[in-house]
Amino acid sequence: MSGRFTGWPERAMDVLLHLQGEPSHMVREQYRADRERLVRQPMIALLNDVADTDPRYEDFSVWHYRTNSWWWQHQGAVIRLGRKIEISLRFDLDGLRIQGAWWYPDPGQVDTFRKAVAAEGSGRELSAIVEDLRRKRYEISGDVMKRPPRGYPSDHSRTDLLRHRSLIAAQPLGCDEWLHTPEAVGKVLAAADDLDAMLTWLVRHVNGSA
Repeated sequence: MSGRFTGWPERAMDVLLHLQGEPSHMVREQYRADRERLVRQPMIALLNDVADTDPRYEDFSVWHYRTNSWWWQHQGAVIRLGRKIEISLRFDLDGLRIQGAWWYPDPGQVDTFRKAVAAEGSGRELSAIVEDLRRKRYEISGDVMKRPPRGYPSDHSRTDLLRHRSLIAAQPLGCDEWLHTPEAVGKVLAAADDLDAMLTWLVRHVNGSA
């Protein structure tokens, strides 16, 4: 690893605290430089170190803040693994949060996903992966229909997965002292390893590539 990431400075939390609520334009401008240096730049450094460790994670973006207050209060980033398949990170006053997601699907992706879920081999594989993530305390969510989709029996053994039009596994990594140290790189890599089986399945079966 390059060692560029040294942790979020403790002052980063102070900056985010000052930006809570509905900060005025004057307040935002007052803290703009500190937010860039103490909040956004460490996220860039973190993801550079993550990508140095595993080249699969090289395609990443770290969001700028926008006019909406939410973007000033939460620093987001994504690592793209396939069409509409990515790892997302968010740093805010609650600490660091990670999720693996297939969402905002392209036309045809939902049908492709459902066919793979319904097939015995690939469907059983995804079901086992999702259950393993639940055991590891990942929250499984997404855009889920209230009823099974047309063309699939209502008593299908994987009807819960068939109702998904997106699939997300998320977990807060915490707000402990490691956030202020290079140890955060290892925390992110460990969580990415947890998510790898699900995301690899989605790239293979929804994107149709290895």
